[in-house]
Amino acid sequence: MRRTDIIKRMSEVPIFKELNFCEFEEVVKIAQTRFYKNKTYVFMQDDPLDRVFFIHSGKVKIYKTDPSGKEQIISVLEPGEMFPHAGFFRKGNFPAHAEIVENAELIVVPIQEFEKLLIAFPDLSIKLFKVLGEKIVDLQARLEAQILHNTYEQIILLLLRLTKSNGRHEEGVYKITTQFTNKELANMIGTSRETVSRTVNYLRRKQYISQNENGFYLIDREALQEELF
Repeated sequence: MRRTDIIKRMSEVPIFKELNFCEFEEVVKIAQTRFYKNKTYVFMQDDPLDRVFFIHSGKVKIYKTDPSGKEQIISVLEPGEMFPHAGFFRKGNFPAHAEIVENAELIVVPIQEFEKLLIAFPDLSIKLFKVLGEKIVDLQARLEAQILHNTYEQIILLLLRLTKSNGRHEEGVYKITTQFTNKELANMIGTSRETVSRTVNYLRRKQYISQNENGFYLIDREALQEELF
């Protein structure tokens, strides 16, 4: 791929926006672009942690498995996002699996080289810290949801969170741009598929959520927020 194409793709990733040409040149020197097909793995949990990825197109599911093989979905990442977030300034292994759920083009950067770049360009470090700070706030909110809310409220909070992380505002509602099964939603908060199914059906009857002809959730965010109070 031509350098100009790589620069164009990287300029569309939020953390790299507003870099000048010389700064982009330094990033391009250490970056590669790779295409991944749907259902393939970028890395597996406990693989050596040596790279960081930025999504140019497609979607990536991040999830963990326990010793029994049970899956817990952490998030489904979309274009513009980076992963893993736990990879910087530490040595070790990837903390989760990264599976492609929609054909994806990723920008791949060796962590050691990227850390040198952060030292050379402080503005880039500040942007990274902002991204990591947002993730910490999100994790705190998830922990509070588990401690302070019952399962019904946790499901509502999950749907609200998805309107922000995987949603797009369309005609007064939020369309969740990734198709999630009830089992996948359950795996995100550690409950059963049956519990999620009952709650989703109840929220449908109240017309707080629906699904379009392609199976994507449509969510009335204001109505759901009011349901918590």
